[in-house]
Amino acid sequence: MKSFLSPSFLFAVVLPLLFAIGCSKHAEQPTVSPDSAKPHKHEHKPPHGGTPVVLGKEIYHLEFVLDPDTGKFQAYVLDGEMENFVRSPLATLEVVADVAGKPQTLTLNAVSNPATGETVGDTALFETQASWLKVTKEFDAVLRSITIRGSTFTDVKFNFPKGNDTD
Repeated sequence: MKSFLSPSFLFAVVLPLLFAIGCSKHAEQPTVSPDSAKPHKHEHKPPHGGTPVVLGKEIYHLEFVLDPDTGKFQAYVLDGEMENFVRSPLATLEVVADVAGKPQTLTLNAVSNPATGETVGDTALFETQASWLKVTKEFDAVLRSITIRGSTFTDVKFNFPKGNDTD
């Protein structure tokens, strides 16, 4: 008669039984808070604290910055994450703003910067100045067209200072 403590009994019955018991334990489920169940909004922080405007499906962004004291209005061309400047070959950008039902055209000129090597036709900064921007803090607008690295975006609608990211 075989002993219950024989090596063959241990390998044939006891070890598989212990293995089955150990593997049948359910893994603890992580606690899900109401906040973690919600999808997180994909956000980008404009580097100059301006208004982000998405181009395409977040291929690029523009950041519009207004100095209300001088009426200077700037547009920075940025990558999809708003982390790096992207140069454009354009000499100007045209934005048409709706100010109290009246269209106001802003022609932003390319800005050269000897410190970065940017020139008109190869820059990430465009700017203009308009006296009405000293008193108008919000408006709807359309960027007529911009070409960046071979991609052209036309009739891009946005609100200043809200932007156009509706996610």
